[in-house]
Amino acid sequence: MADIARKASAHWTGDLRSGQGTVSTGSGVLQDAPYSFKTRFEQGAGTNPEELLAAAHAGCFTMQLSALLAGHGHDPQDLRTEATCEMVREGAGFKISTMRLVIRGRVSNIDQAEFERHVEQAAQMCPLSRVMQGNVEIVHEAMLEQPVGS
Repeated sequence: MADIARKASAHWTGDLRSGQGTVSTGSGVLQDAPYSFKTRFEQGAGTNPEELLAAAHAGCFTMQLSALLAGHGHDPQDLRTEATCEMVREGAGFKISTMRLVIRGRVSNIDQAEFERHVEQAAQMCPLSRVMQGNVEIVHEAMLEQPVGS
């Protein structure tokens, strides 16, 4: 039995190109958010699975990094992670090839090298990073900024 379980759902009508769908989360944060071929493979109003994966990964990774920093006596005043989910054509379809994480942090009592070590460790421990390991290249860039009040 799982210690934690979260739910989401999707509804789709029509064929791939002209159809449309909605996604919802069990928490209600997303409720019937629209998605379609245009929002996934072109430009259109709505979301798409890759954008949602990038958001989930950014959130999970940032929480993991915060826990690691605090656990090592640092004050993570402000952490921001931008995730970009990249897809490439593979055969008749597409494959998520790379997840790019750009992490900016204002953290006290730490230098750039140590910040980067914690980012690397977070990449090994983050549950969503672990799901992707071996399937998706995860690239991260860590930038330590001056803490507030320094």
